[in-house]
Amino acid sequence: MNPKATVLDDAAIRRALTRISHEIIEKNKGVEDLVLVGIKTRGVPIARRIKSKISEIEGRELPGGELDITLYRDDLTPEKQTSEPELKETNIETDIDGKKVILVDDVLYTGRTVRAAMDALMDHGRPKEIQLAVLVDRGHRELPIRADYVGKNVPTSLEEVITVTLAETDEKDEVKIFER
Repeated sequence: MNPKATVLDDAAIRRALTRISHEIIEKNKGVEDLVLVGIKTRGVPIARRIKSKISEIEGRELPGGELDITLYRDDLTPEKQTSEPELKETNIETDIDGKKVILVDDVLYTGRTVRAAMDALMDHGRPKEIQLAVLVDRGHRELPIRADYVGKNVPTSLEEVITVTLAETDEKDEVKIFER
């Protein structure tokens, strides 16, 4: 794949996550009954960063968690699968019943990952509300899902690929667009 452009550098990612943090606080009129849950893999460090920023702003620690959606994906059919799916741990720090859960992911594309995440989340309780925060929304939805908080909208063609690298998982913060 050929790199086409850098969409967000480390400073732009930091600014986008700061803005998302403020928007979450504003929309929810504070942080009462909020739980931040990152979708594995890159949604987890993004959720941690937002959680840290909100704690810095509000002076209050929010509960959070990590959600593994492997078994809820609709693309794991025997024909497509060459080996057993690799399960990662789901760990949510608090009971989510009656809470406002904010799912966090890196890129929103077809909406299928978010659908799987909502299914997985419902196996852990019944939240009052589910909101979605993403670093990048690239369009091309296949399901009627939209993000409540978006770091950057990046309209793409189907031939383009968005890659998010984060210091926690990849040693560098940036979002790039590639041509297939």
